[in-house]
Amino acid sequence: MFRNTLKIAPKVILKHCTHLLSTLSLLLMISASLTLTANAQNTLPPSVENLLKKAGLKNQQMHLLILPANRDTPILNYQAETSVSPASTLKLLTTFIALDELGPNFRWKTQIYTEGTLKDGILIGNLYIKGGGDPNFTWDKLSQSLRQLRQQGLREIRGNLVLDRSYFQPSRPELNAPIFDENPDAYYNVIPDALLLHSNISAFSINADSNTIDVKLSTPMNNVQITNQMTRSNAPCSEWKNGWLSPKISVDAQRKIDINISGAFPKNCRVDVYLNLIERNAYIASVFKALWQELGGNWEGSIIDGVVPANANLFLQKESDSLVETIRITNKYSDNAMARILFLTLGAESASAKNFADTSQTSNAVVRDWFARHNIDYSNLTIENGSGLSRFDRISAWQLASILRVAANSNWYPEFASSLPIVGIDGSMRNRLKASKAEARARIKTGYLKNVMAVAGFVRDVQDKDWILVAIVNTDEAVAAKAKPALDEAINWLANGRP
Repeated sequence: MFRNTLKIAPKVILKHCTHLLSTLSLLLMISASLTLTANAQNTLPPSVENLLKKAGLKNQQMHLLILPANRDTPILNYQAETSVSPASTLKLLTTFIALDELGPNFRWKTQIYTEGTLKDGILIGNLYIKGGGDPNFTWDKLSQSLRQLRQQGLREIRGNLVLDRSYFQPSRPELNAPIFDENPDAYYNVIPDALLLHSNISAFSINADSNTIDVKLSTPMNNVQITNQMTRSNAPCSEWKNGWLSPKISVDAQRKIDINISGAFPKNCRVDVYLNLIERNAYIASVFKALWQELGGNWEGSIIDGVVPANANLFLQKESDSLVETIRITNKYSDNAMARILFLTLGAESASAKNFADTSQTSNAVVRDWFARHNIDYSNLTIENGSGLSRFDRISAWQLASILRVAANSNWYPEFASSLPIVGIDGSMRNRLKASKAEARARIKTGYLKNVMAVAGFVRDVQDKDWILVAIVNTDEAVAAKAKPALDEAINWLANGRP
């Protein structure tokens, strides 16, 4: 008995020591953070405070951190350790950690497989499309792939079109997902999967004169019927959304799609509308058949979900744009679907993916491991999907600034910084702070929800010193937009040398 105790004891001791070391490491991170911020200014700049007051907001609703880009000692810390809702500034976490973990030239792969026999241009068997998470798999990219199939001799498919989305789990996350807000058909609300064709978006061109309203489908689709029941109004064209009603969709057993469009639309007005309307498989089947017929191909089978079998033959592989090109779109234009795919890709590409049933759980583990390796406290960090379009996300200004500090001193800083909107120039900051000291001198990611307004990024001041700024306002009501002048002033104050 004594010998057995001696054999077991070291394992028990090692287990407890490991736990103690992990706890001690976390405590040291927190202690270091508190020590570094002890001498920082802990009041808001007067100009920022005045604008908050003018907007009817309280100082306590602002969380602000400013620190040099090459050091972790802040010069201003106002409630920066409090976990708050970041809105789309969370994309800074997702995009940089993806860049750091996967590398700038990482590319997603969409593969086409055949099963059965291919003879005289006729495939007797199924055609499989395996999604690899391409964040920008447009219908014209699908058309290019189908053109290659035709060039390789395939003309007719006598089997089913099988869609393999198993790269992410669950494979159909949009099914039964709760509606985020009152605009479920808006592009920003698209929930991605591993085979997201053209973001599942249908494009419509609406053109009205004084007598008629013409509605045309711009997306190449087969077997679609548009029922136009719109009425003309005398409203200004700029207010066309006020009379808009979400179209009603029906798909029958033969995959015929009926789109009923109603509501009021201004006379002498023209707009393009992009909507997430149609069930995923019906959408892909419609686009696939339209493009395939355009190329002289024929297919009359069904479309189903499935997994590529082991005996299938790889017929074609299409690579995506590079990761660095993808994060530029993600951050410049705050693309939620792309950010969500980047976040899920962290989990899908992780060696520990097999340990989790949900890819999002794996991604969260990857993020926390990255935080630990860079000595950043991850307590109270909550990430739902990586885009910031969430009512559950929580991160502190300090944690977000710590990520930016790692980015500023990494090999990938040029690639990352070039993805951020330039103040007064492009992206979501193109119309903000024009003719100010911050114009063209700051690269800032914005964030906005009804109860959140935020900015975060890099600022170069008039002395050519580089700074990191994170400013987040959380409110209890849908008044966050009122904080924009105060947040802009925080950027301008810093760029102007902190007068």
